[in-house]
Amino acid sequence: MAFTAVYDANVLYPSTLRDVLIRIGQGGLVRAKWTDQILDEAFRNLKENRPDLDPHKLERTRELMAGSIRDVLVRGYEPLIEAVDLPDPGDRHVLAAASRAEAQVIVTFNLKDFPADKLSAWDVQAVHPDAFIEAQVGLSPQLVYATLTQIADAWVNPPNAVVADVLVSLEREGLVASAAALRAMT
Repeated sequence: MAFTAVYDANVLYPSTLRDVLIRIGQGGLVRAKWTDQILDEAFRNLKENRPDLDPHKLERTRELMAGSIRDVLVRGYEPLIEAVDLPDPGDRHVLAAASRAEAQVIVTFNLKDFPADKLSAWDVQAVHPDAFIEAQVGLSPQLVYATLTQIADAWVNPPNAVVADVLVSLEREGLVASAAALRAMT
């Protein structure tokens, strides 16, 4: 059985990374989880930082995400929030959701906000998305590569995208080691 990972808002913000993470969850390599609160944060930041994006398209993306993976939403984590101690109180809900979902990892760019000494009592680890994707490549290189092929095939801008285009996008989003591991497969 696949292990469980809670995706933090900051890894659901970049579009290519978000797509890869969702498709890995759809492929069954990992049981992907998030909460409405995590999505609220991701989409609030997108609307704030990217006013050029159509708000209706962003809402449609959120709706598609909600239906993209069976049983993706974590519920009933709210009573745990007050028991969580993290450097940034605004991140307590993420660890509470991870605990409720019995997740092994939280995938986040903000490793400093999820120190190991605070997570160990909850049996959870924080993992940078680059290390997370690279580990998935190690577990199932064909599935991850097929995910990139699906993404390239779905892109309309640029038209006729190939996996190399997806890898460049992932590198821009901070996934240098993952892109290198995937590029080595071609």
